Parts: sequence; C-alpha cells; structure tokens
Amino acid sequence: MRKSKSKAAQMHVPKKNRQLFEQIVELIDTFCDTHLNENYKELCEHMAGAICRTHLPLSRSSPAAWAGGIVDAVGWVNFLHDPKQSPHMTSAQVAERFGVSQGTMAAKSKIIRDKLDLMPLDPDWCLPELLIDNPLVWMFDVGGLIMDIRMAPRDVQEEAYEMGLIPFIPDDKQEQESESGPEIKIIEFPSKQSKASKLKSPQKPKDDGPDLFEKEELEKQGISDDES
Repeated sequence: MRKSKSKAAQMHVPKKNRQLFEQIVELIDTFCDTHLNENYKELCEHMAGAICRTHLPLSRSSPAAWAGGIVDAVGWVNFLHDPKQSPHMTSAQVAERFGVSQGTMAAKSKIIRDKLDLMPLDPDWCLPELLIDNPLVWMFDVGGLIMDIRMAPRDVQEEAYEMGLIPFIPDDKQEQESESGPEIKIIEFPSKQSKASKLKSPQKPKDDGPDLFEKEELEKQGISDDES
C-alpha cells in the first residue's frame, strides 16, 4: 500500500526546510484551532509552504517568530486587526500567543509580505468568506477598461473561471442563494492554463509598511516603524 505524502511533500517544500516547516505548521494549527478558524488555518499553512520554498534564511529565526509572522501577514491581508471583523485579534495579542515580541513578529510579517508581494484583500490570500465582496477578485482590465466581471455575461465569467482567474462563477452563487439562502460551497480554483486572455488583473500596489491598525498598536507599545 502506497504511503500518503506528508503535507510538506504535497506543498513541494525542499527537504532541507521540511523539519522547520512542520514546526511552523504545528504552531500555526494550534493557534488557529484555538483563536481563529479553519479557513485561516488553511491559508496560513499554504503561506508557510510558500515561505519555505523561498531562499529566505529561515533557520536564523525561531519557528515561533515565523509562525507569528505568517499569521500576522494573513491577518493583515484579511483585516484581522480591524475590531469590526470576526474573528478579530490585535498584533499584540497574536505576538503574545506565540511568545515573541511584537517588533520581531512585525518584522517577519513585513519580510513575508514583501517576498510574496501581498496587499490588503490580496485575491490569492483572501478568506473564502470575503471573496464575493472583494473587488480585487472581480475587477479586470479589458482592452484598457476596468470591468467588474460579476456584471459580465455568463460566458465571460465561465472563461475567466476556466482560466483560473476567478474562484467561482458569480452567477452560480446568485442562483444558489436564491434557491437555498446565502450559504454556498466555494469551488476550488482550476489549475492554471497557458492560453492567453484579454482579461488582466489590476497591478498590485506596493506595501509601504504597517496599516492603520498596526501603527496604532506599535505606537502604544513604543515601537517605531524602523524598529519593526
């Protein structure tokens, strides 16, 4: 009987980083099971895999520092630090639960965000429950004009979905909501295909540092932008 692949192998983590990856994921899973939810846990695990596939000097810092940085980076994308969101946690609370300083965690989070070219509500790292209301998922450059694909004909939506540009077909969601209420099952992205498309996602803005909520927390802790 063939042995199933480990999570590290499934995510193509290099062998030299697999032990560290497993340590980071164990910390992330415990944290998310206690304080967040399954969707956060899945995104954080995939981000851990992405980071462990880079050439960052991961072994120079503790697994807890990277785990905290990953959760903070995913939280930054999805506004975890916004009190209006649920779940909600401040950066200070996240750092405390991982047993690292807020400055150390903020530094790791910034490294990760820069390396993965993240932005708030980044479509690649957005929680499933935020996708339908995330304009960055649905706005495309079509012949120089920005179009909301949710308003496009179904055949255009299907083409975008088949090319892996959108996570599900918006018209299907509307049909399912009308039949059974607002809850839907999010369809996985299809594998990326090579054919060219006239649809182009808008370019990501540059991450210039901590967001509003992070800055307020760092100021309370007496931590400057340079220190973080």
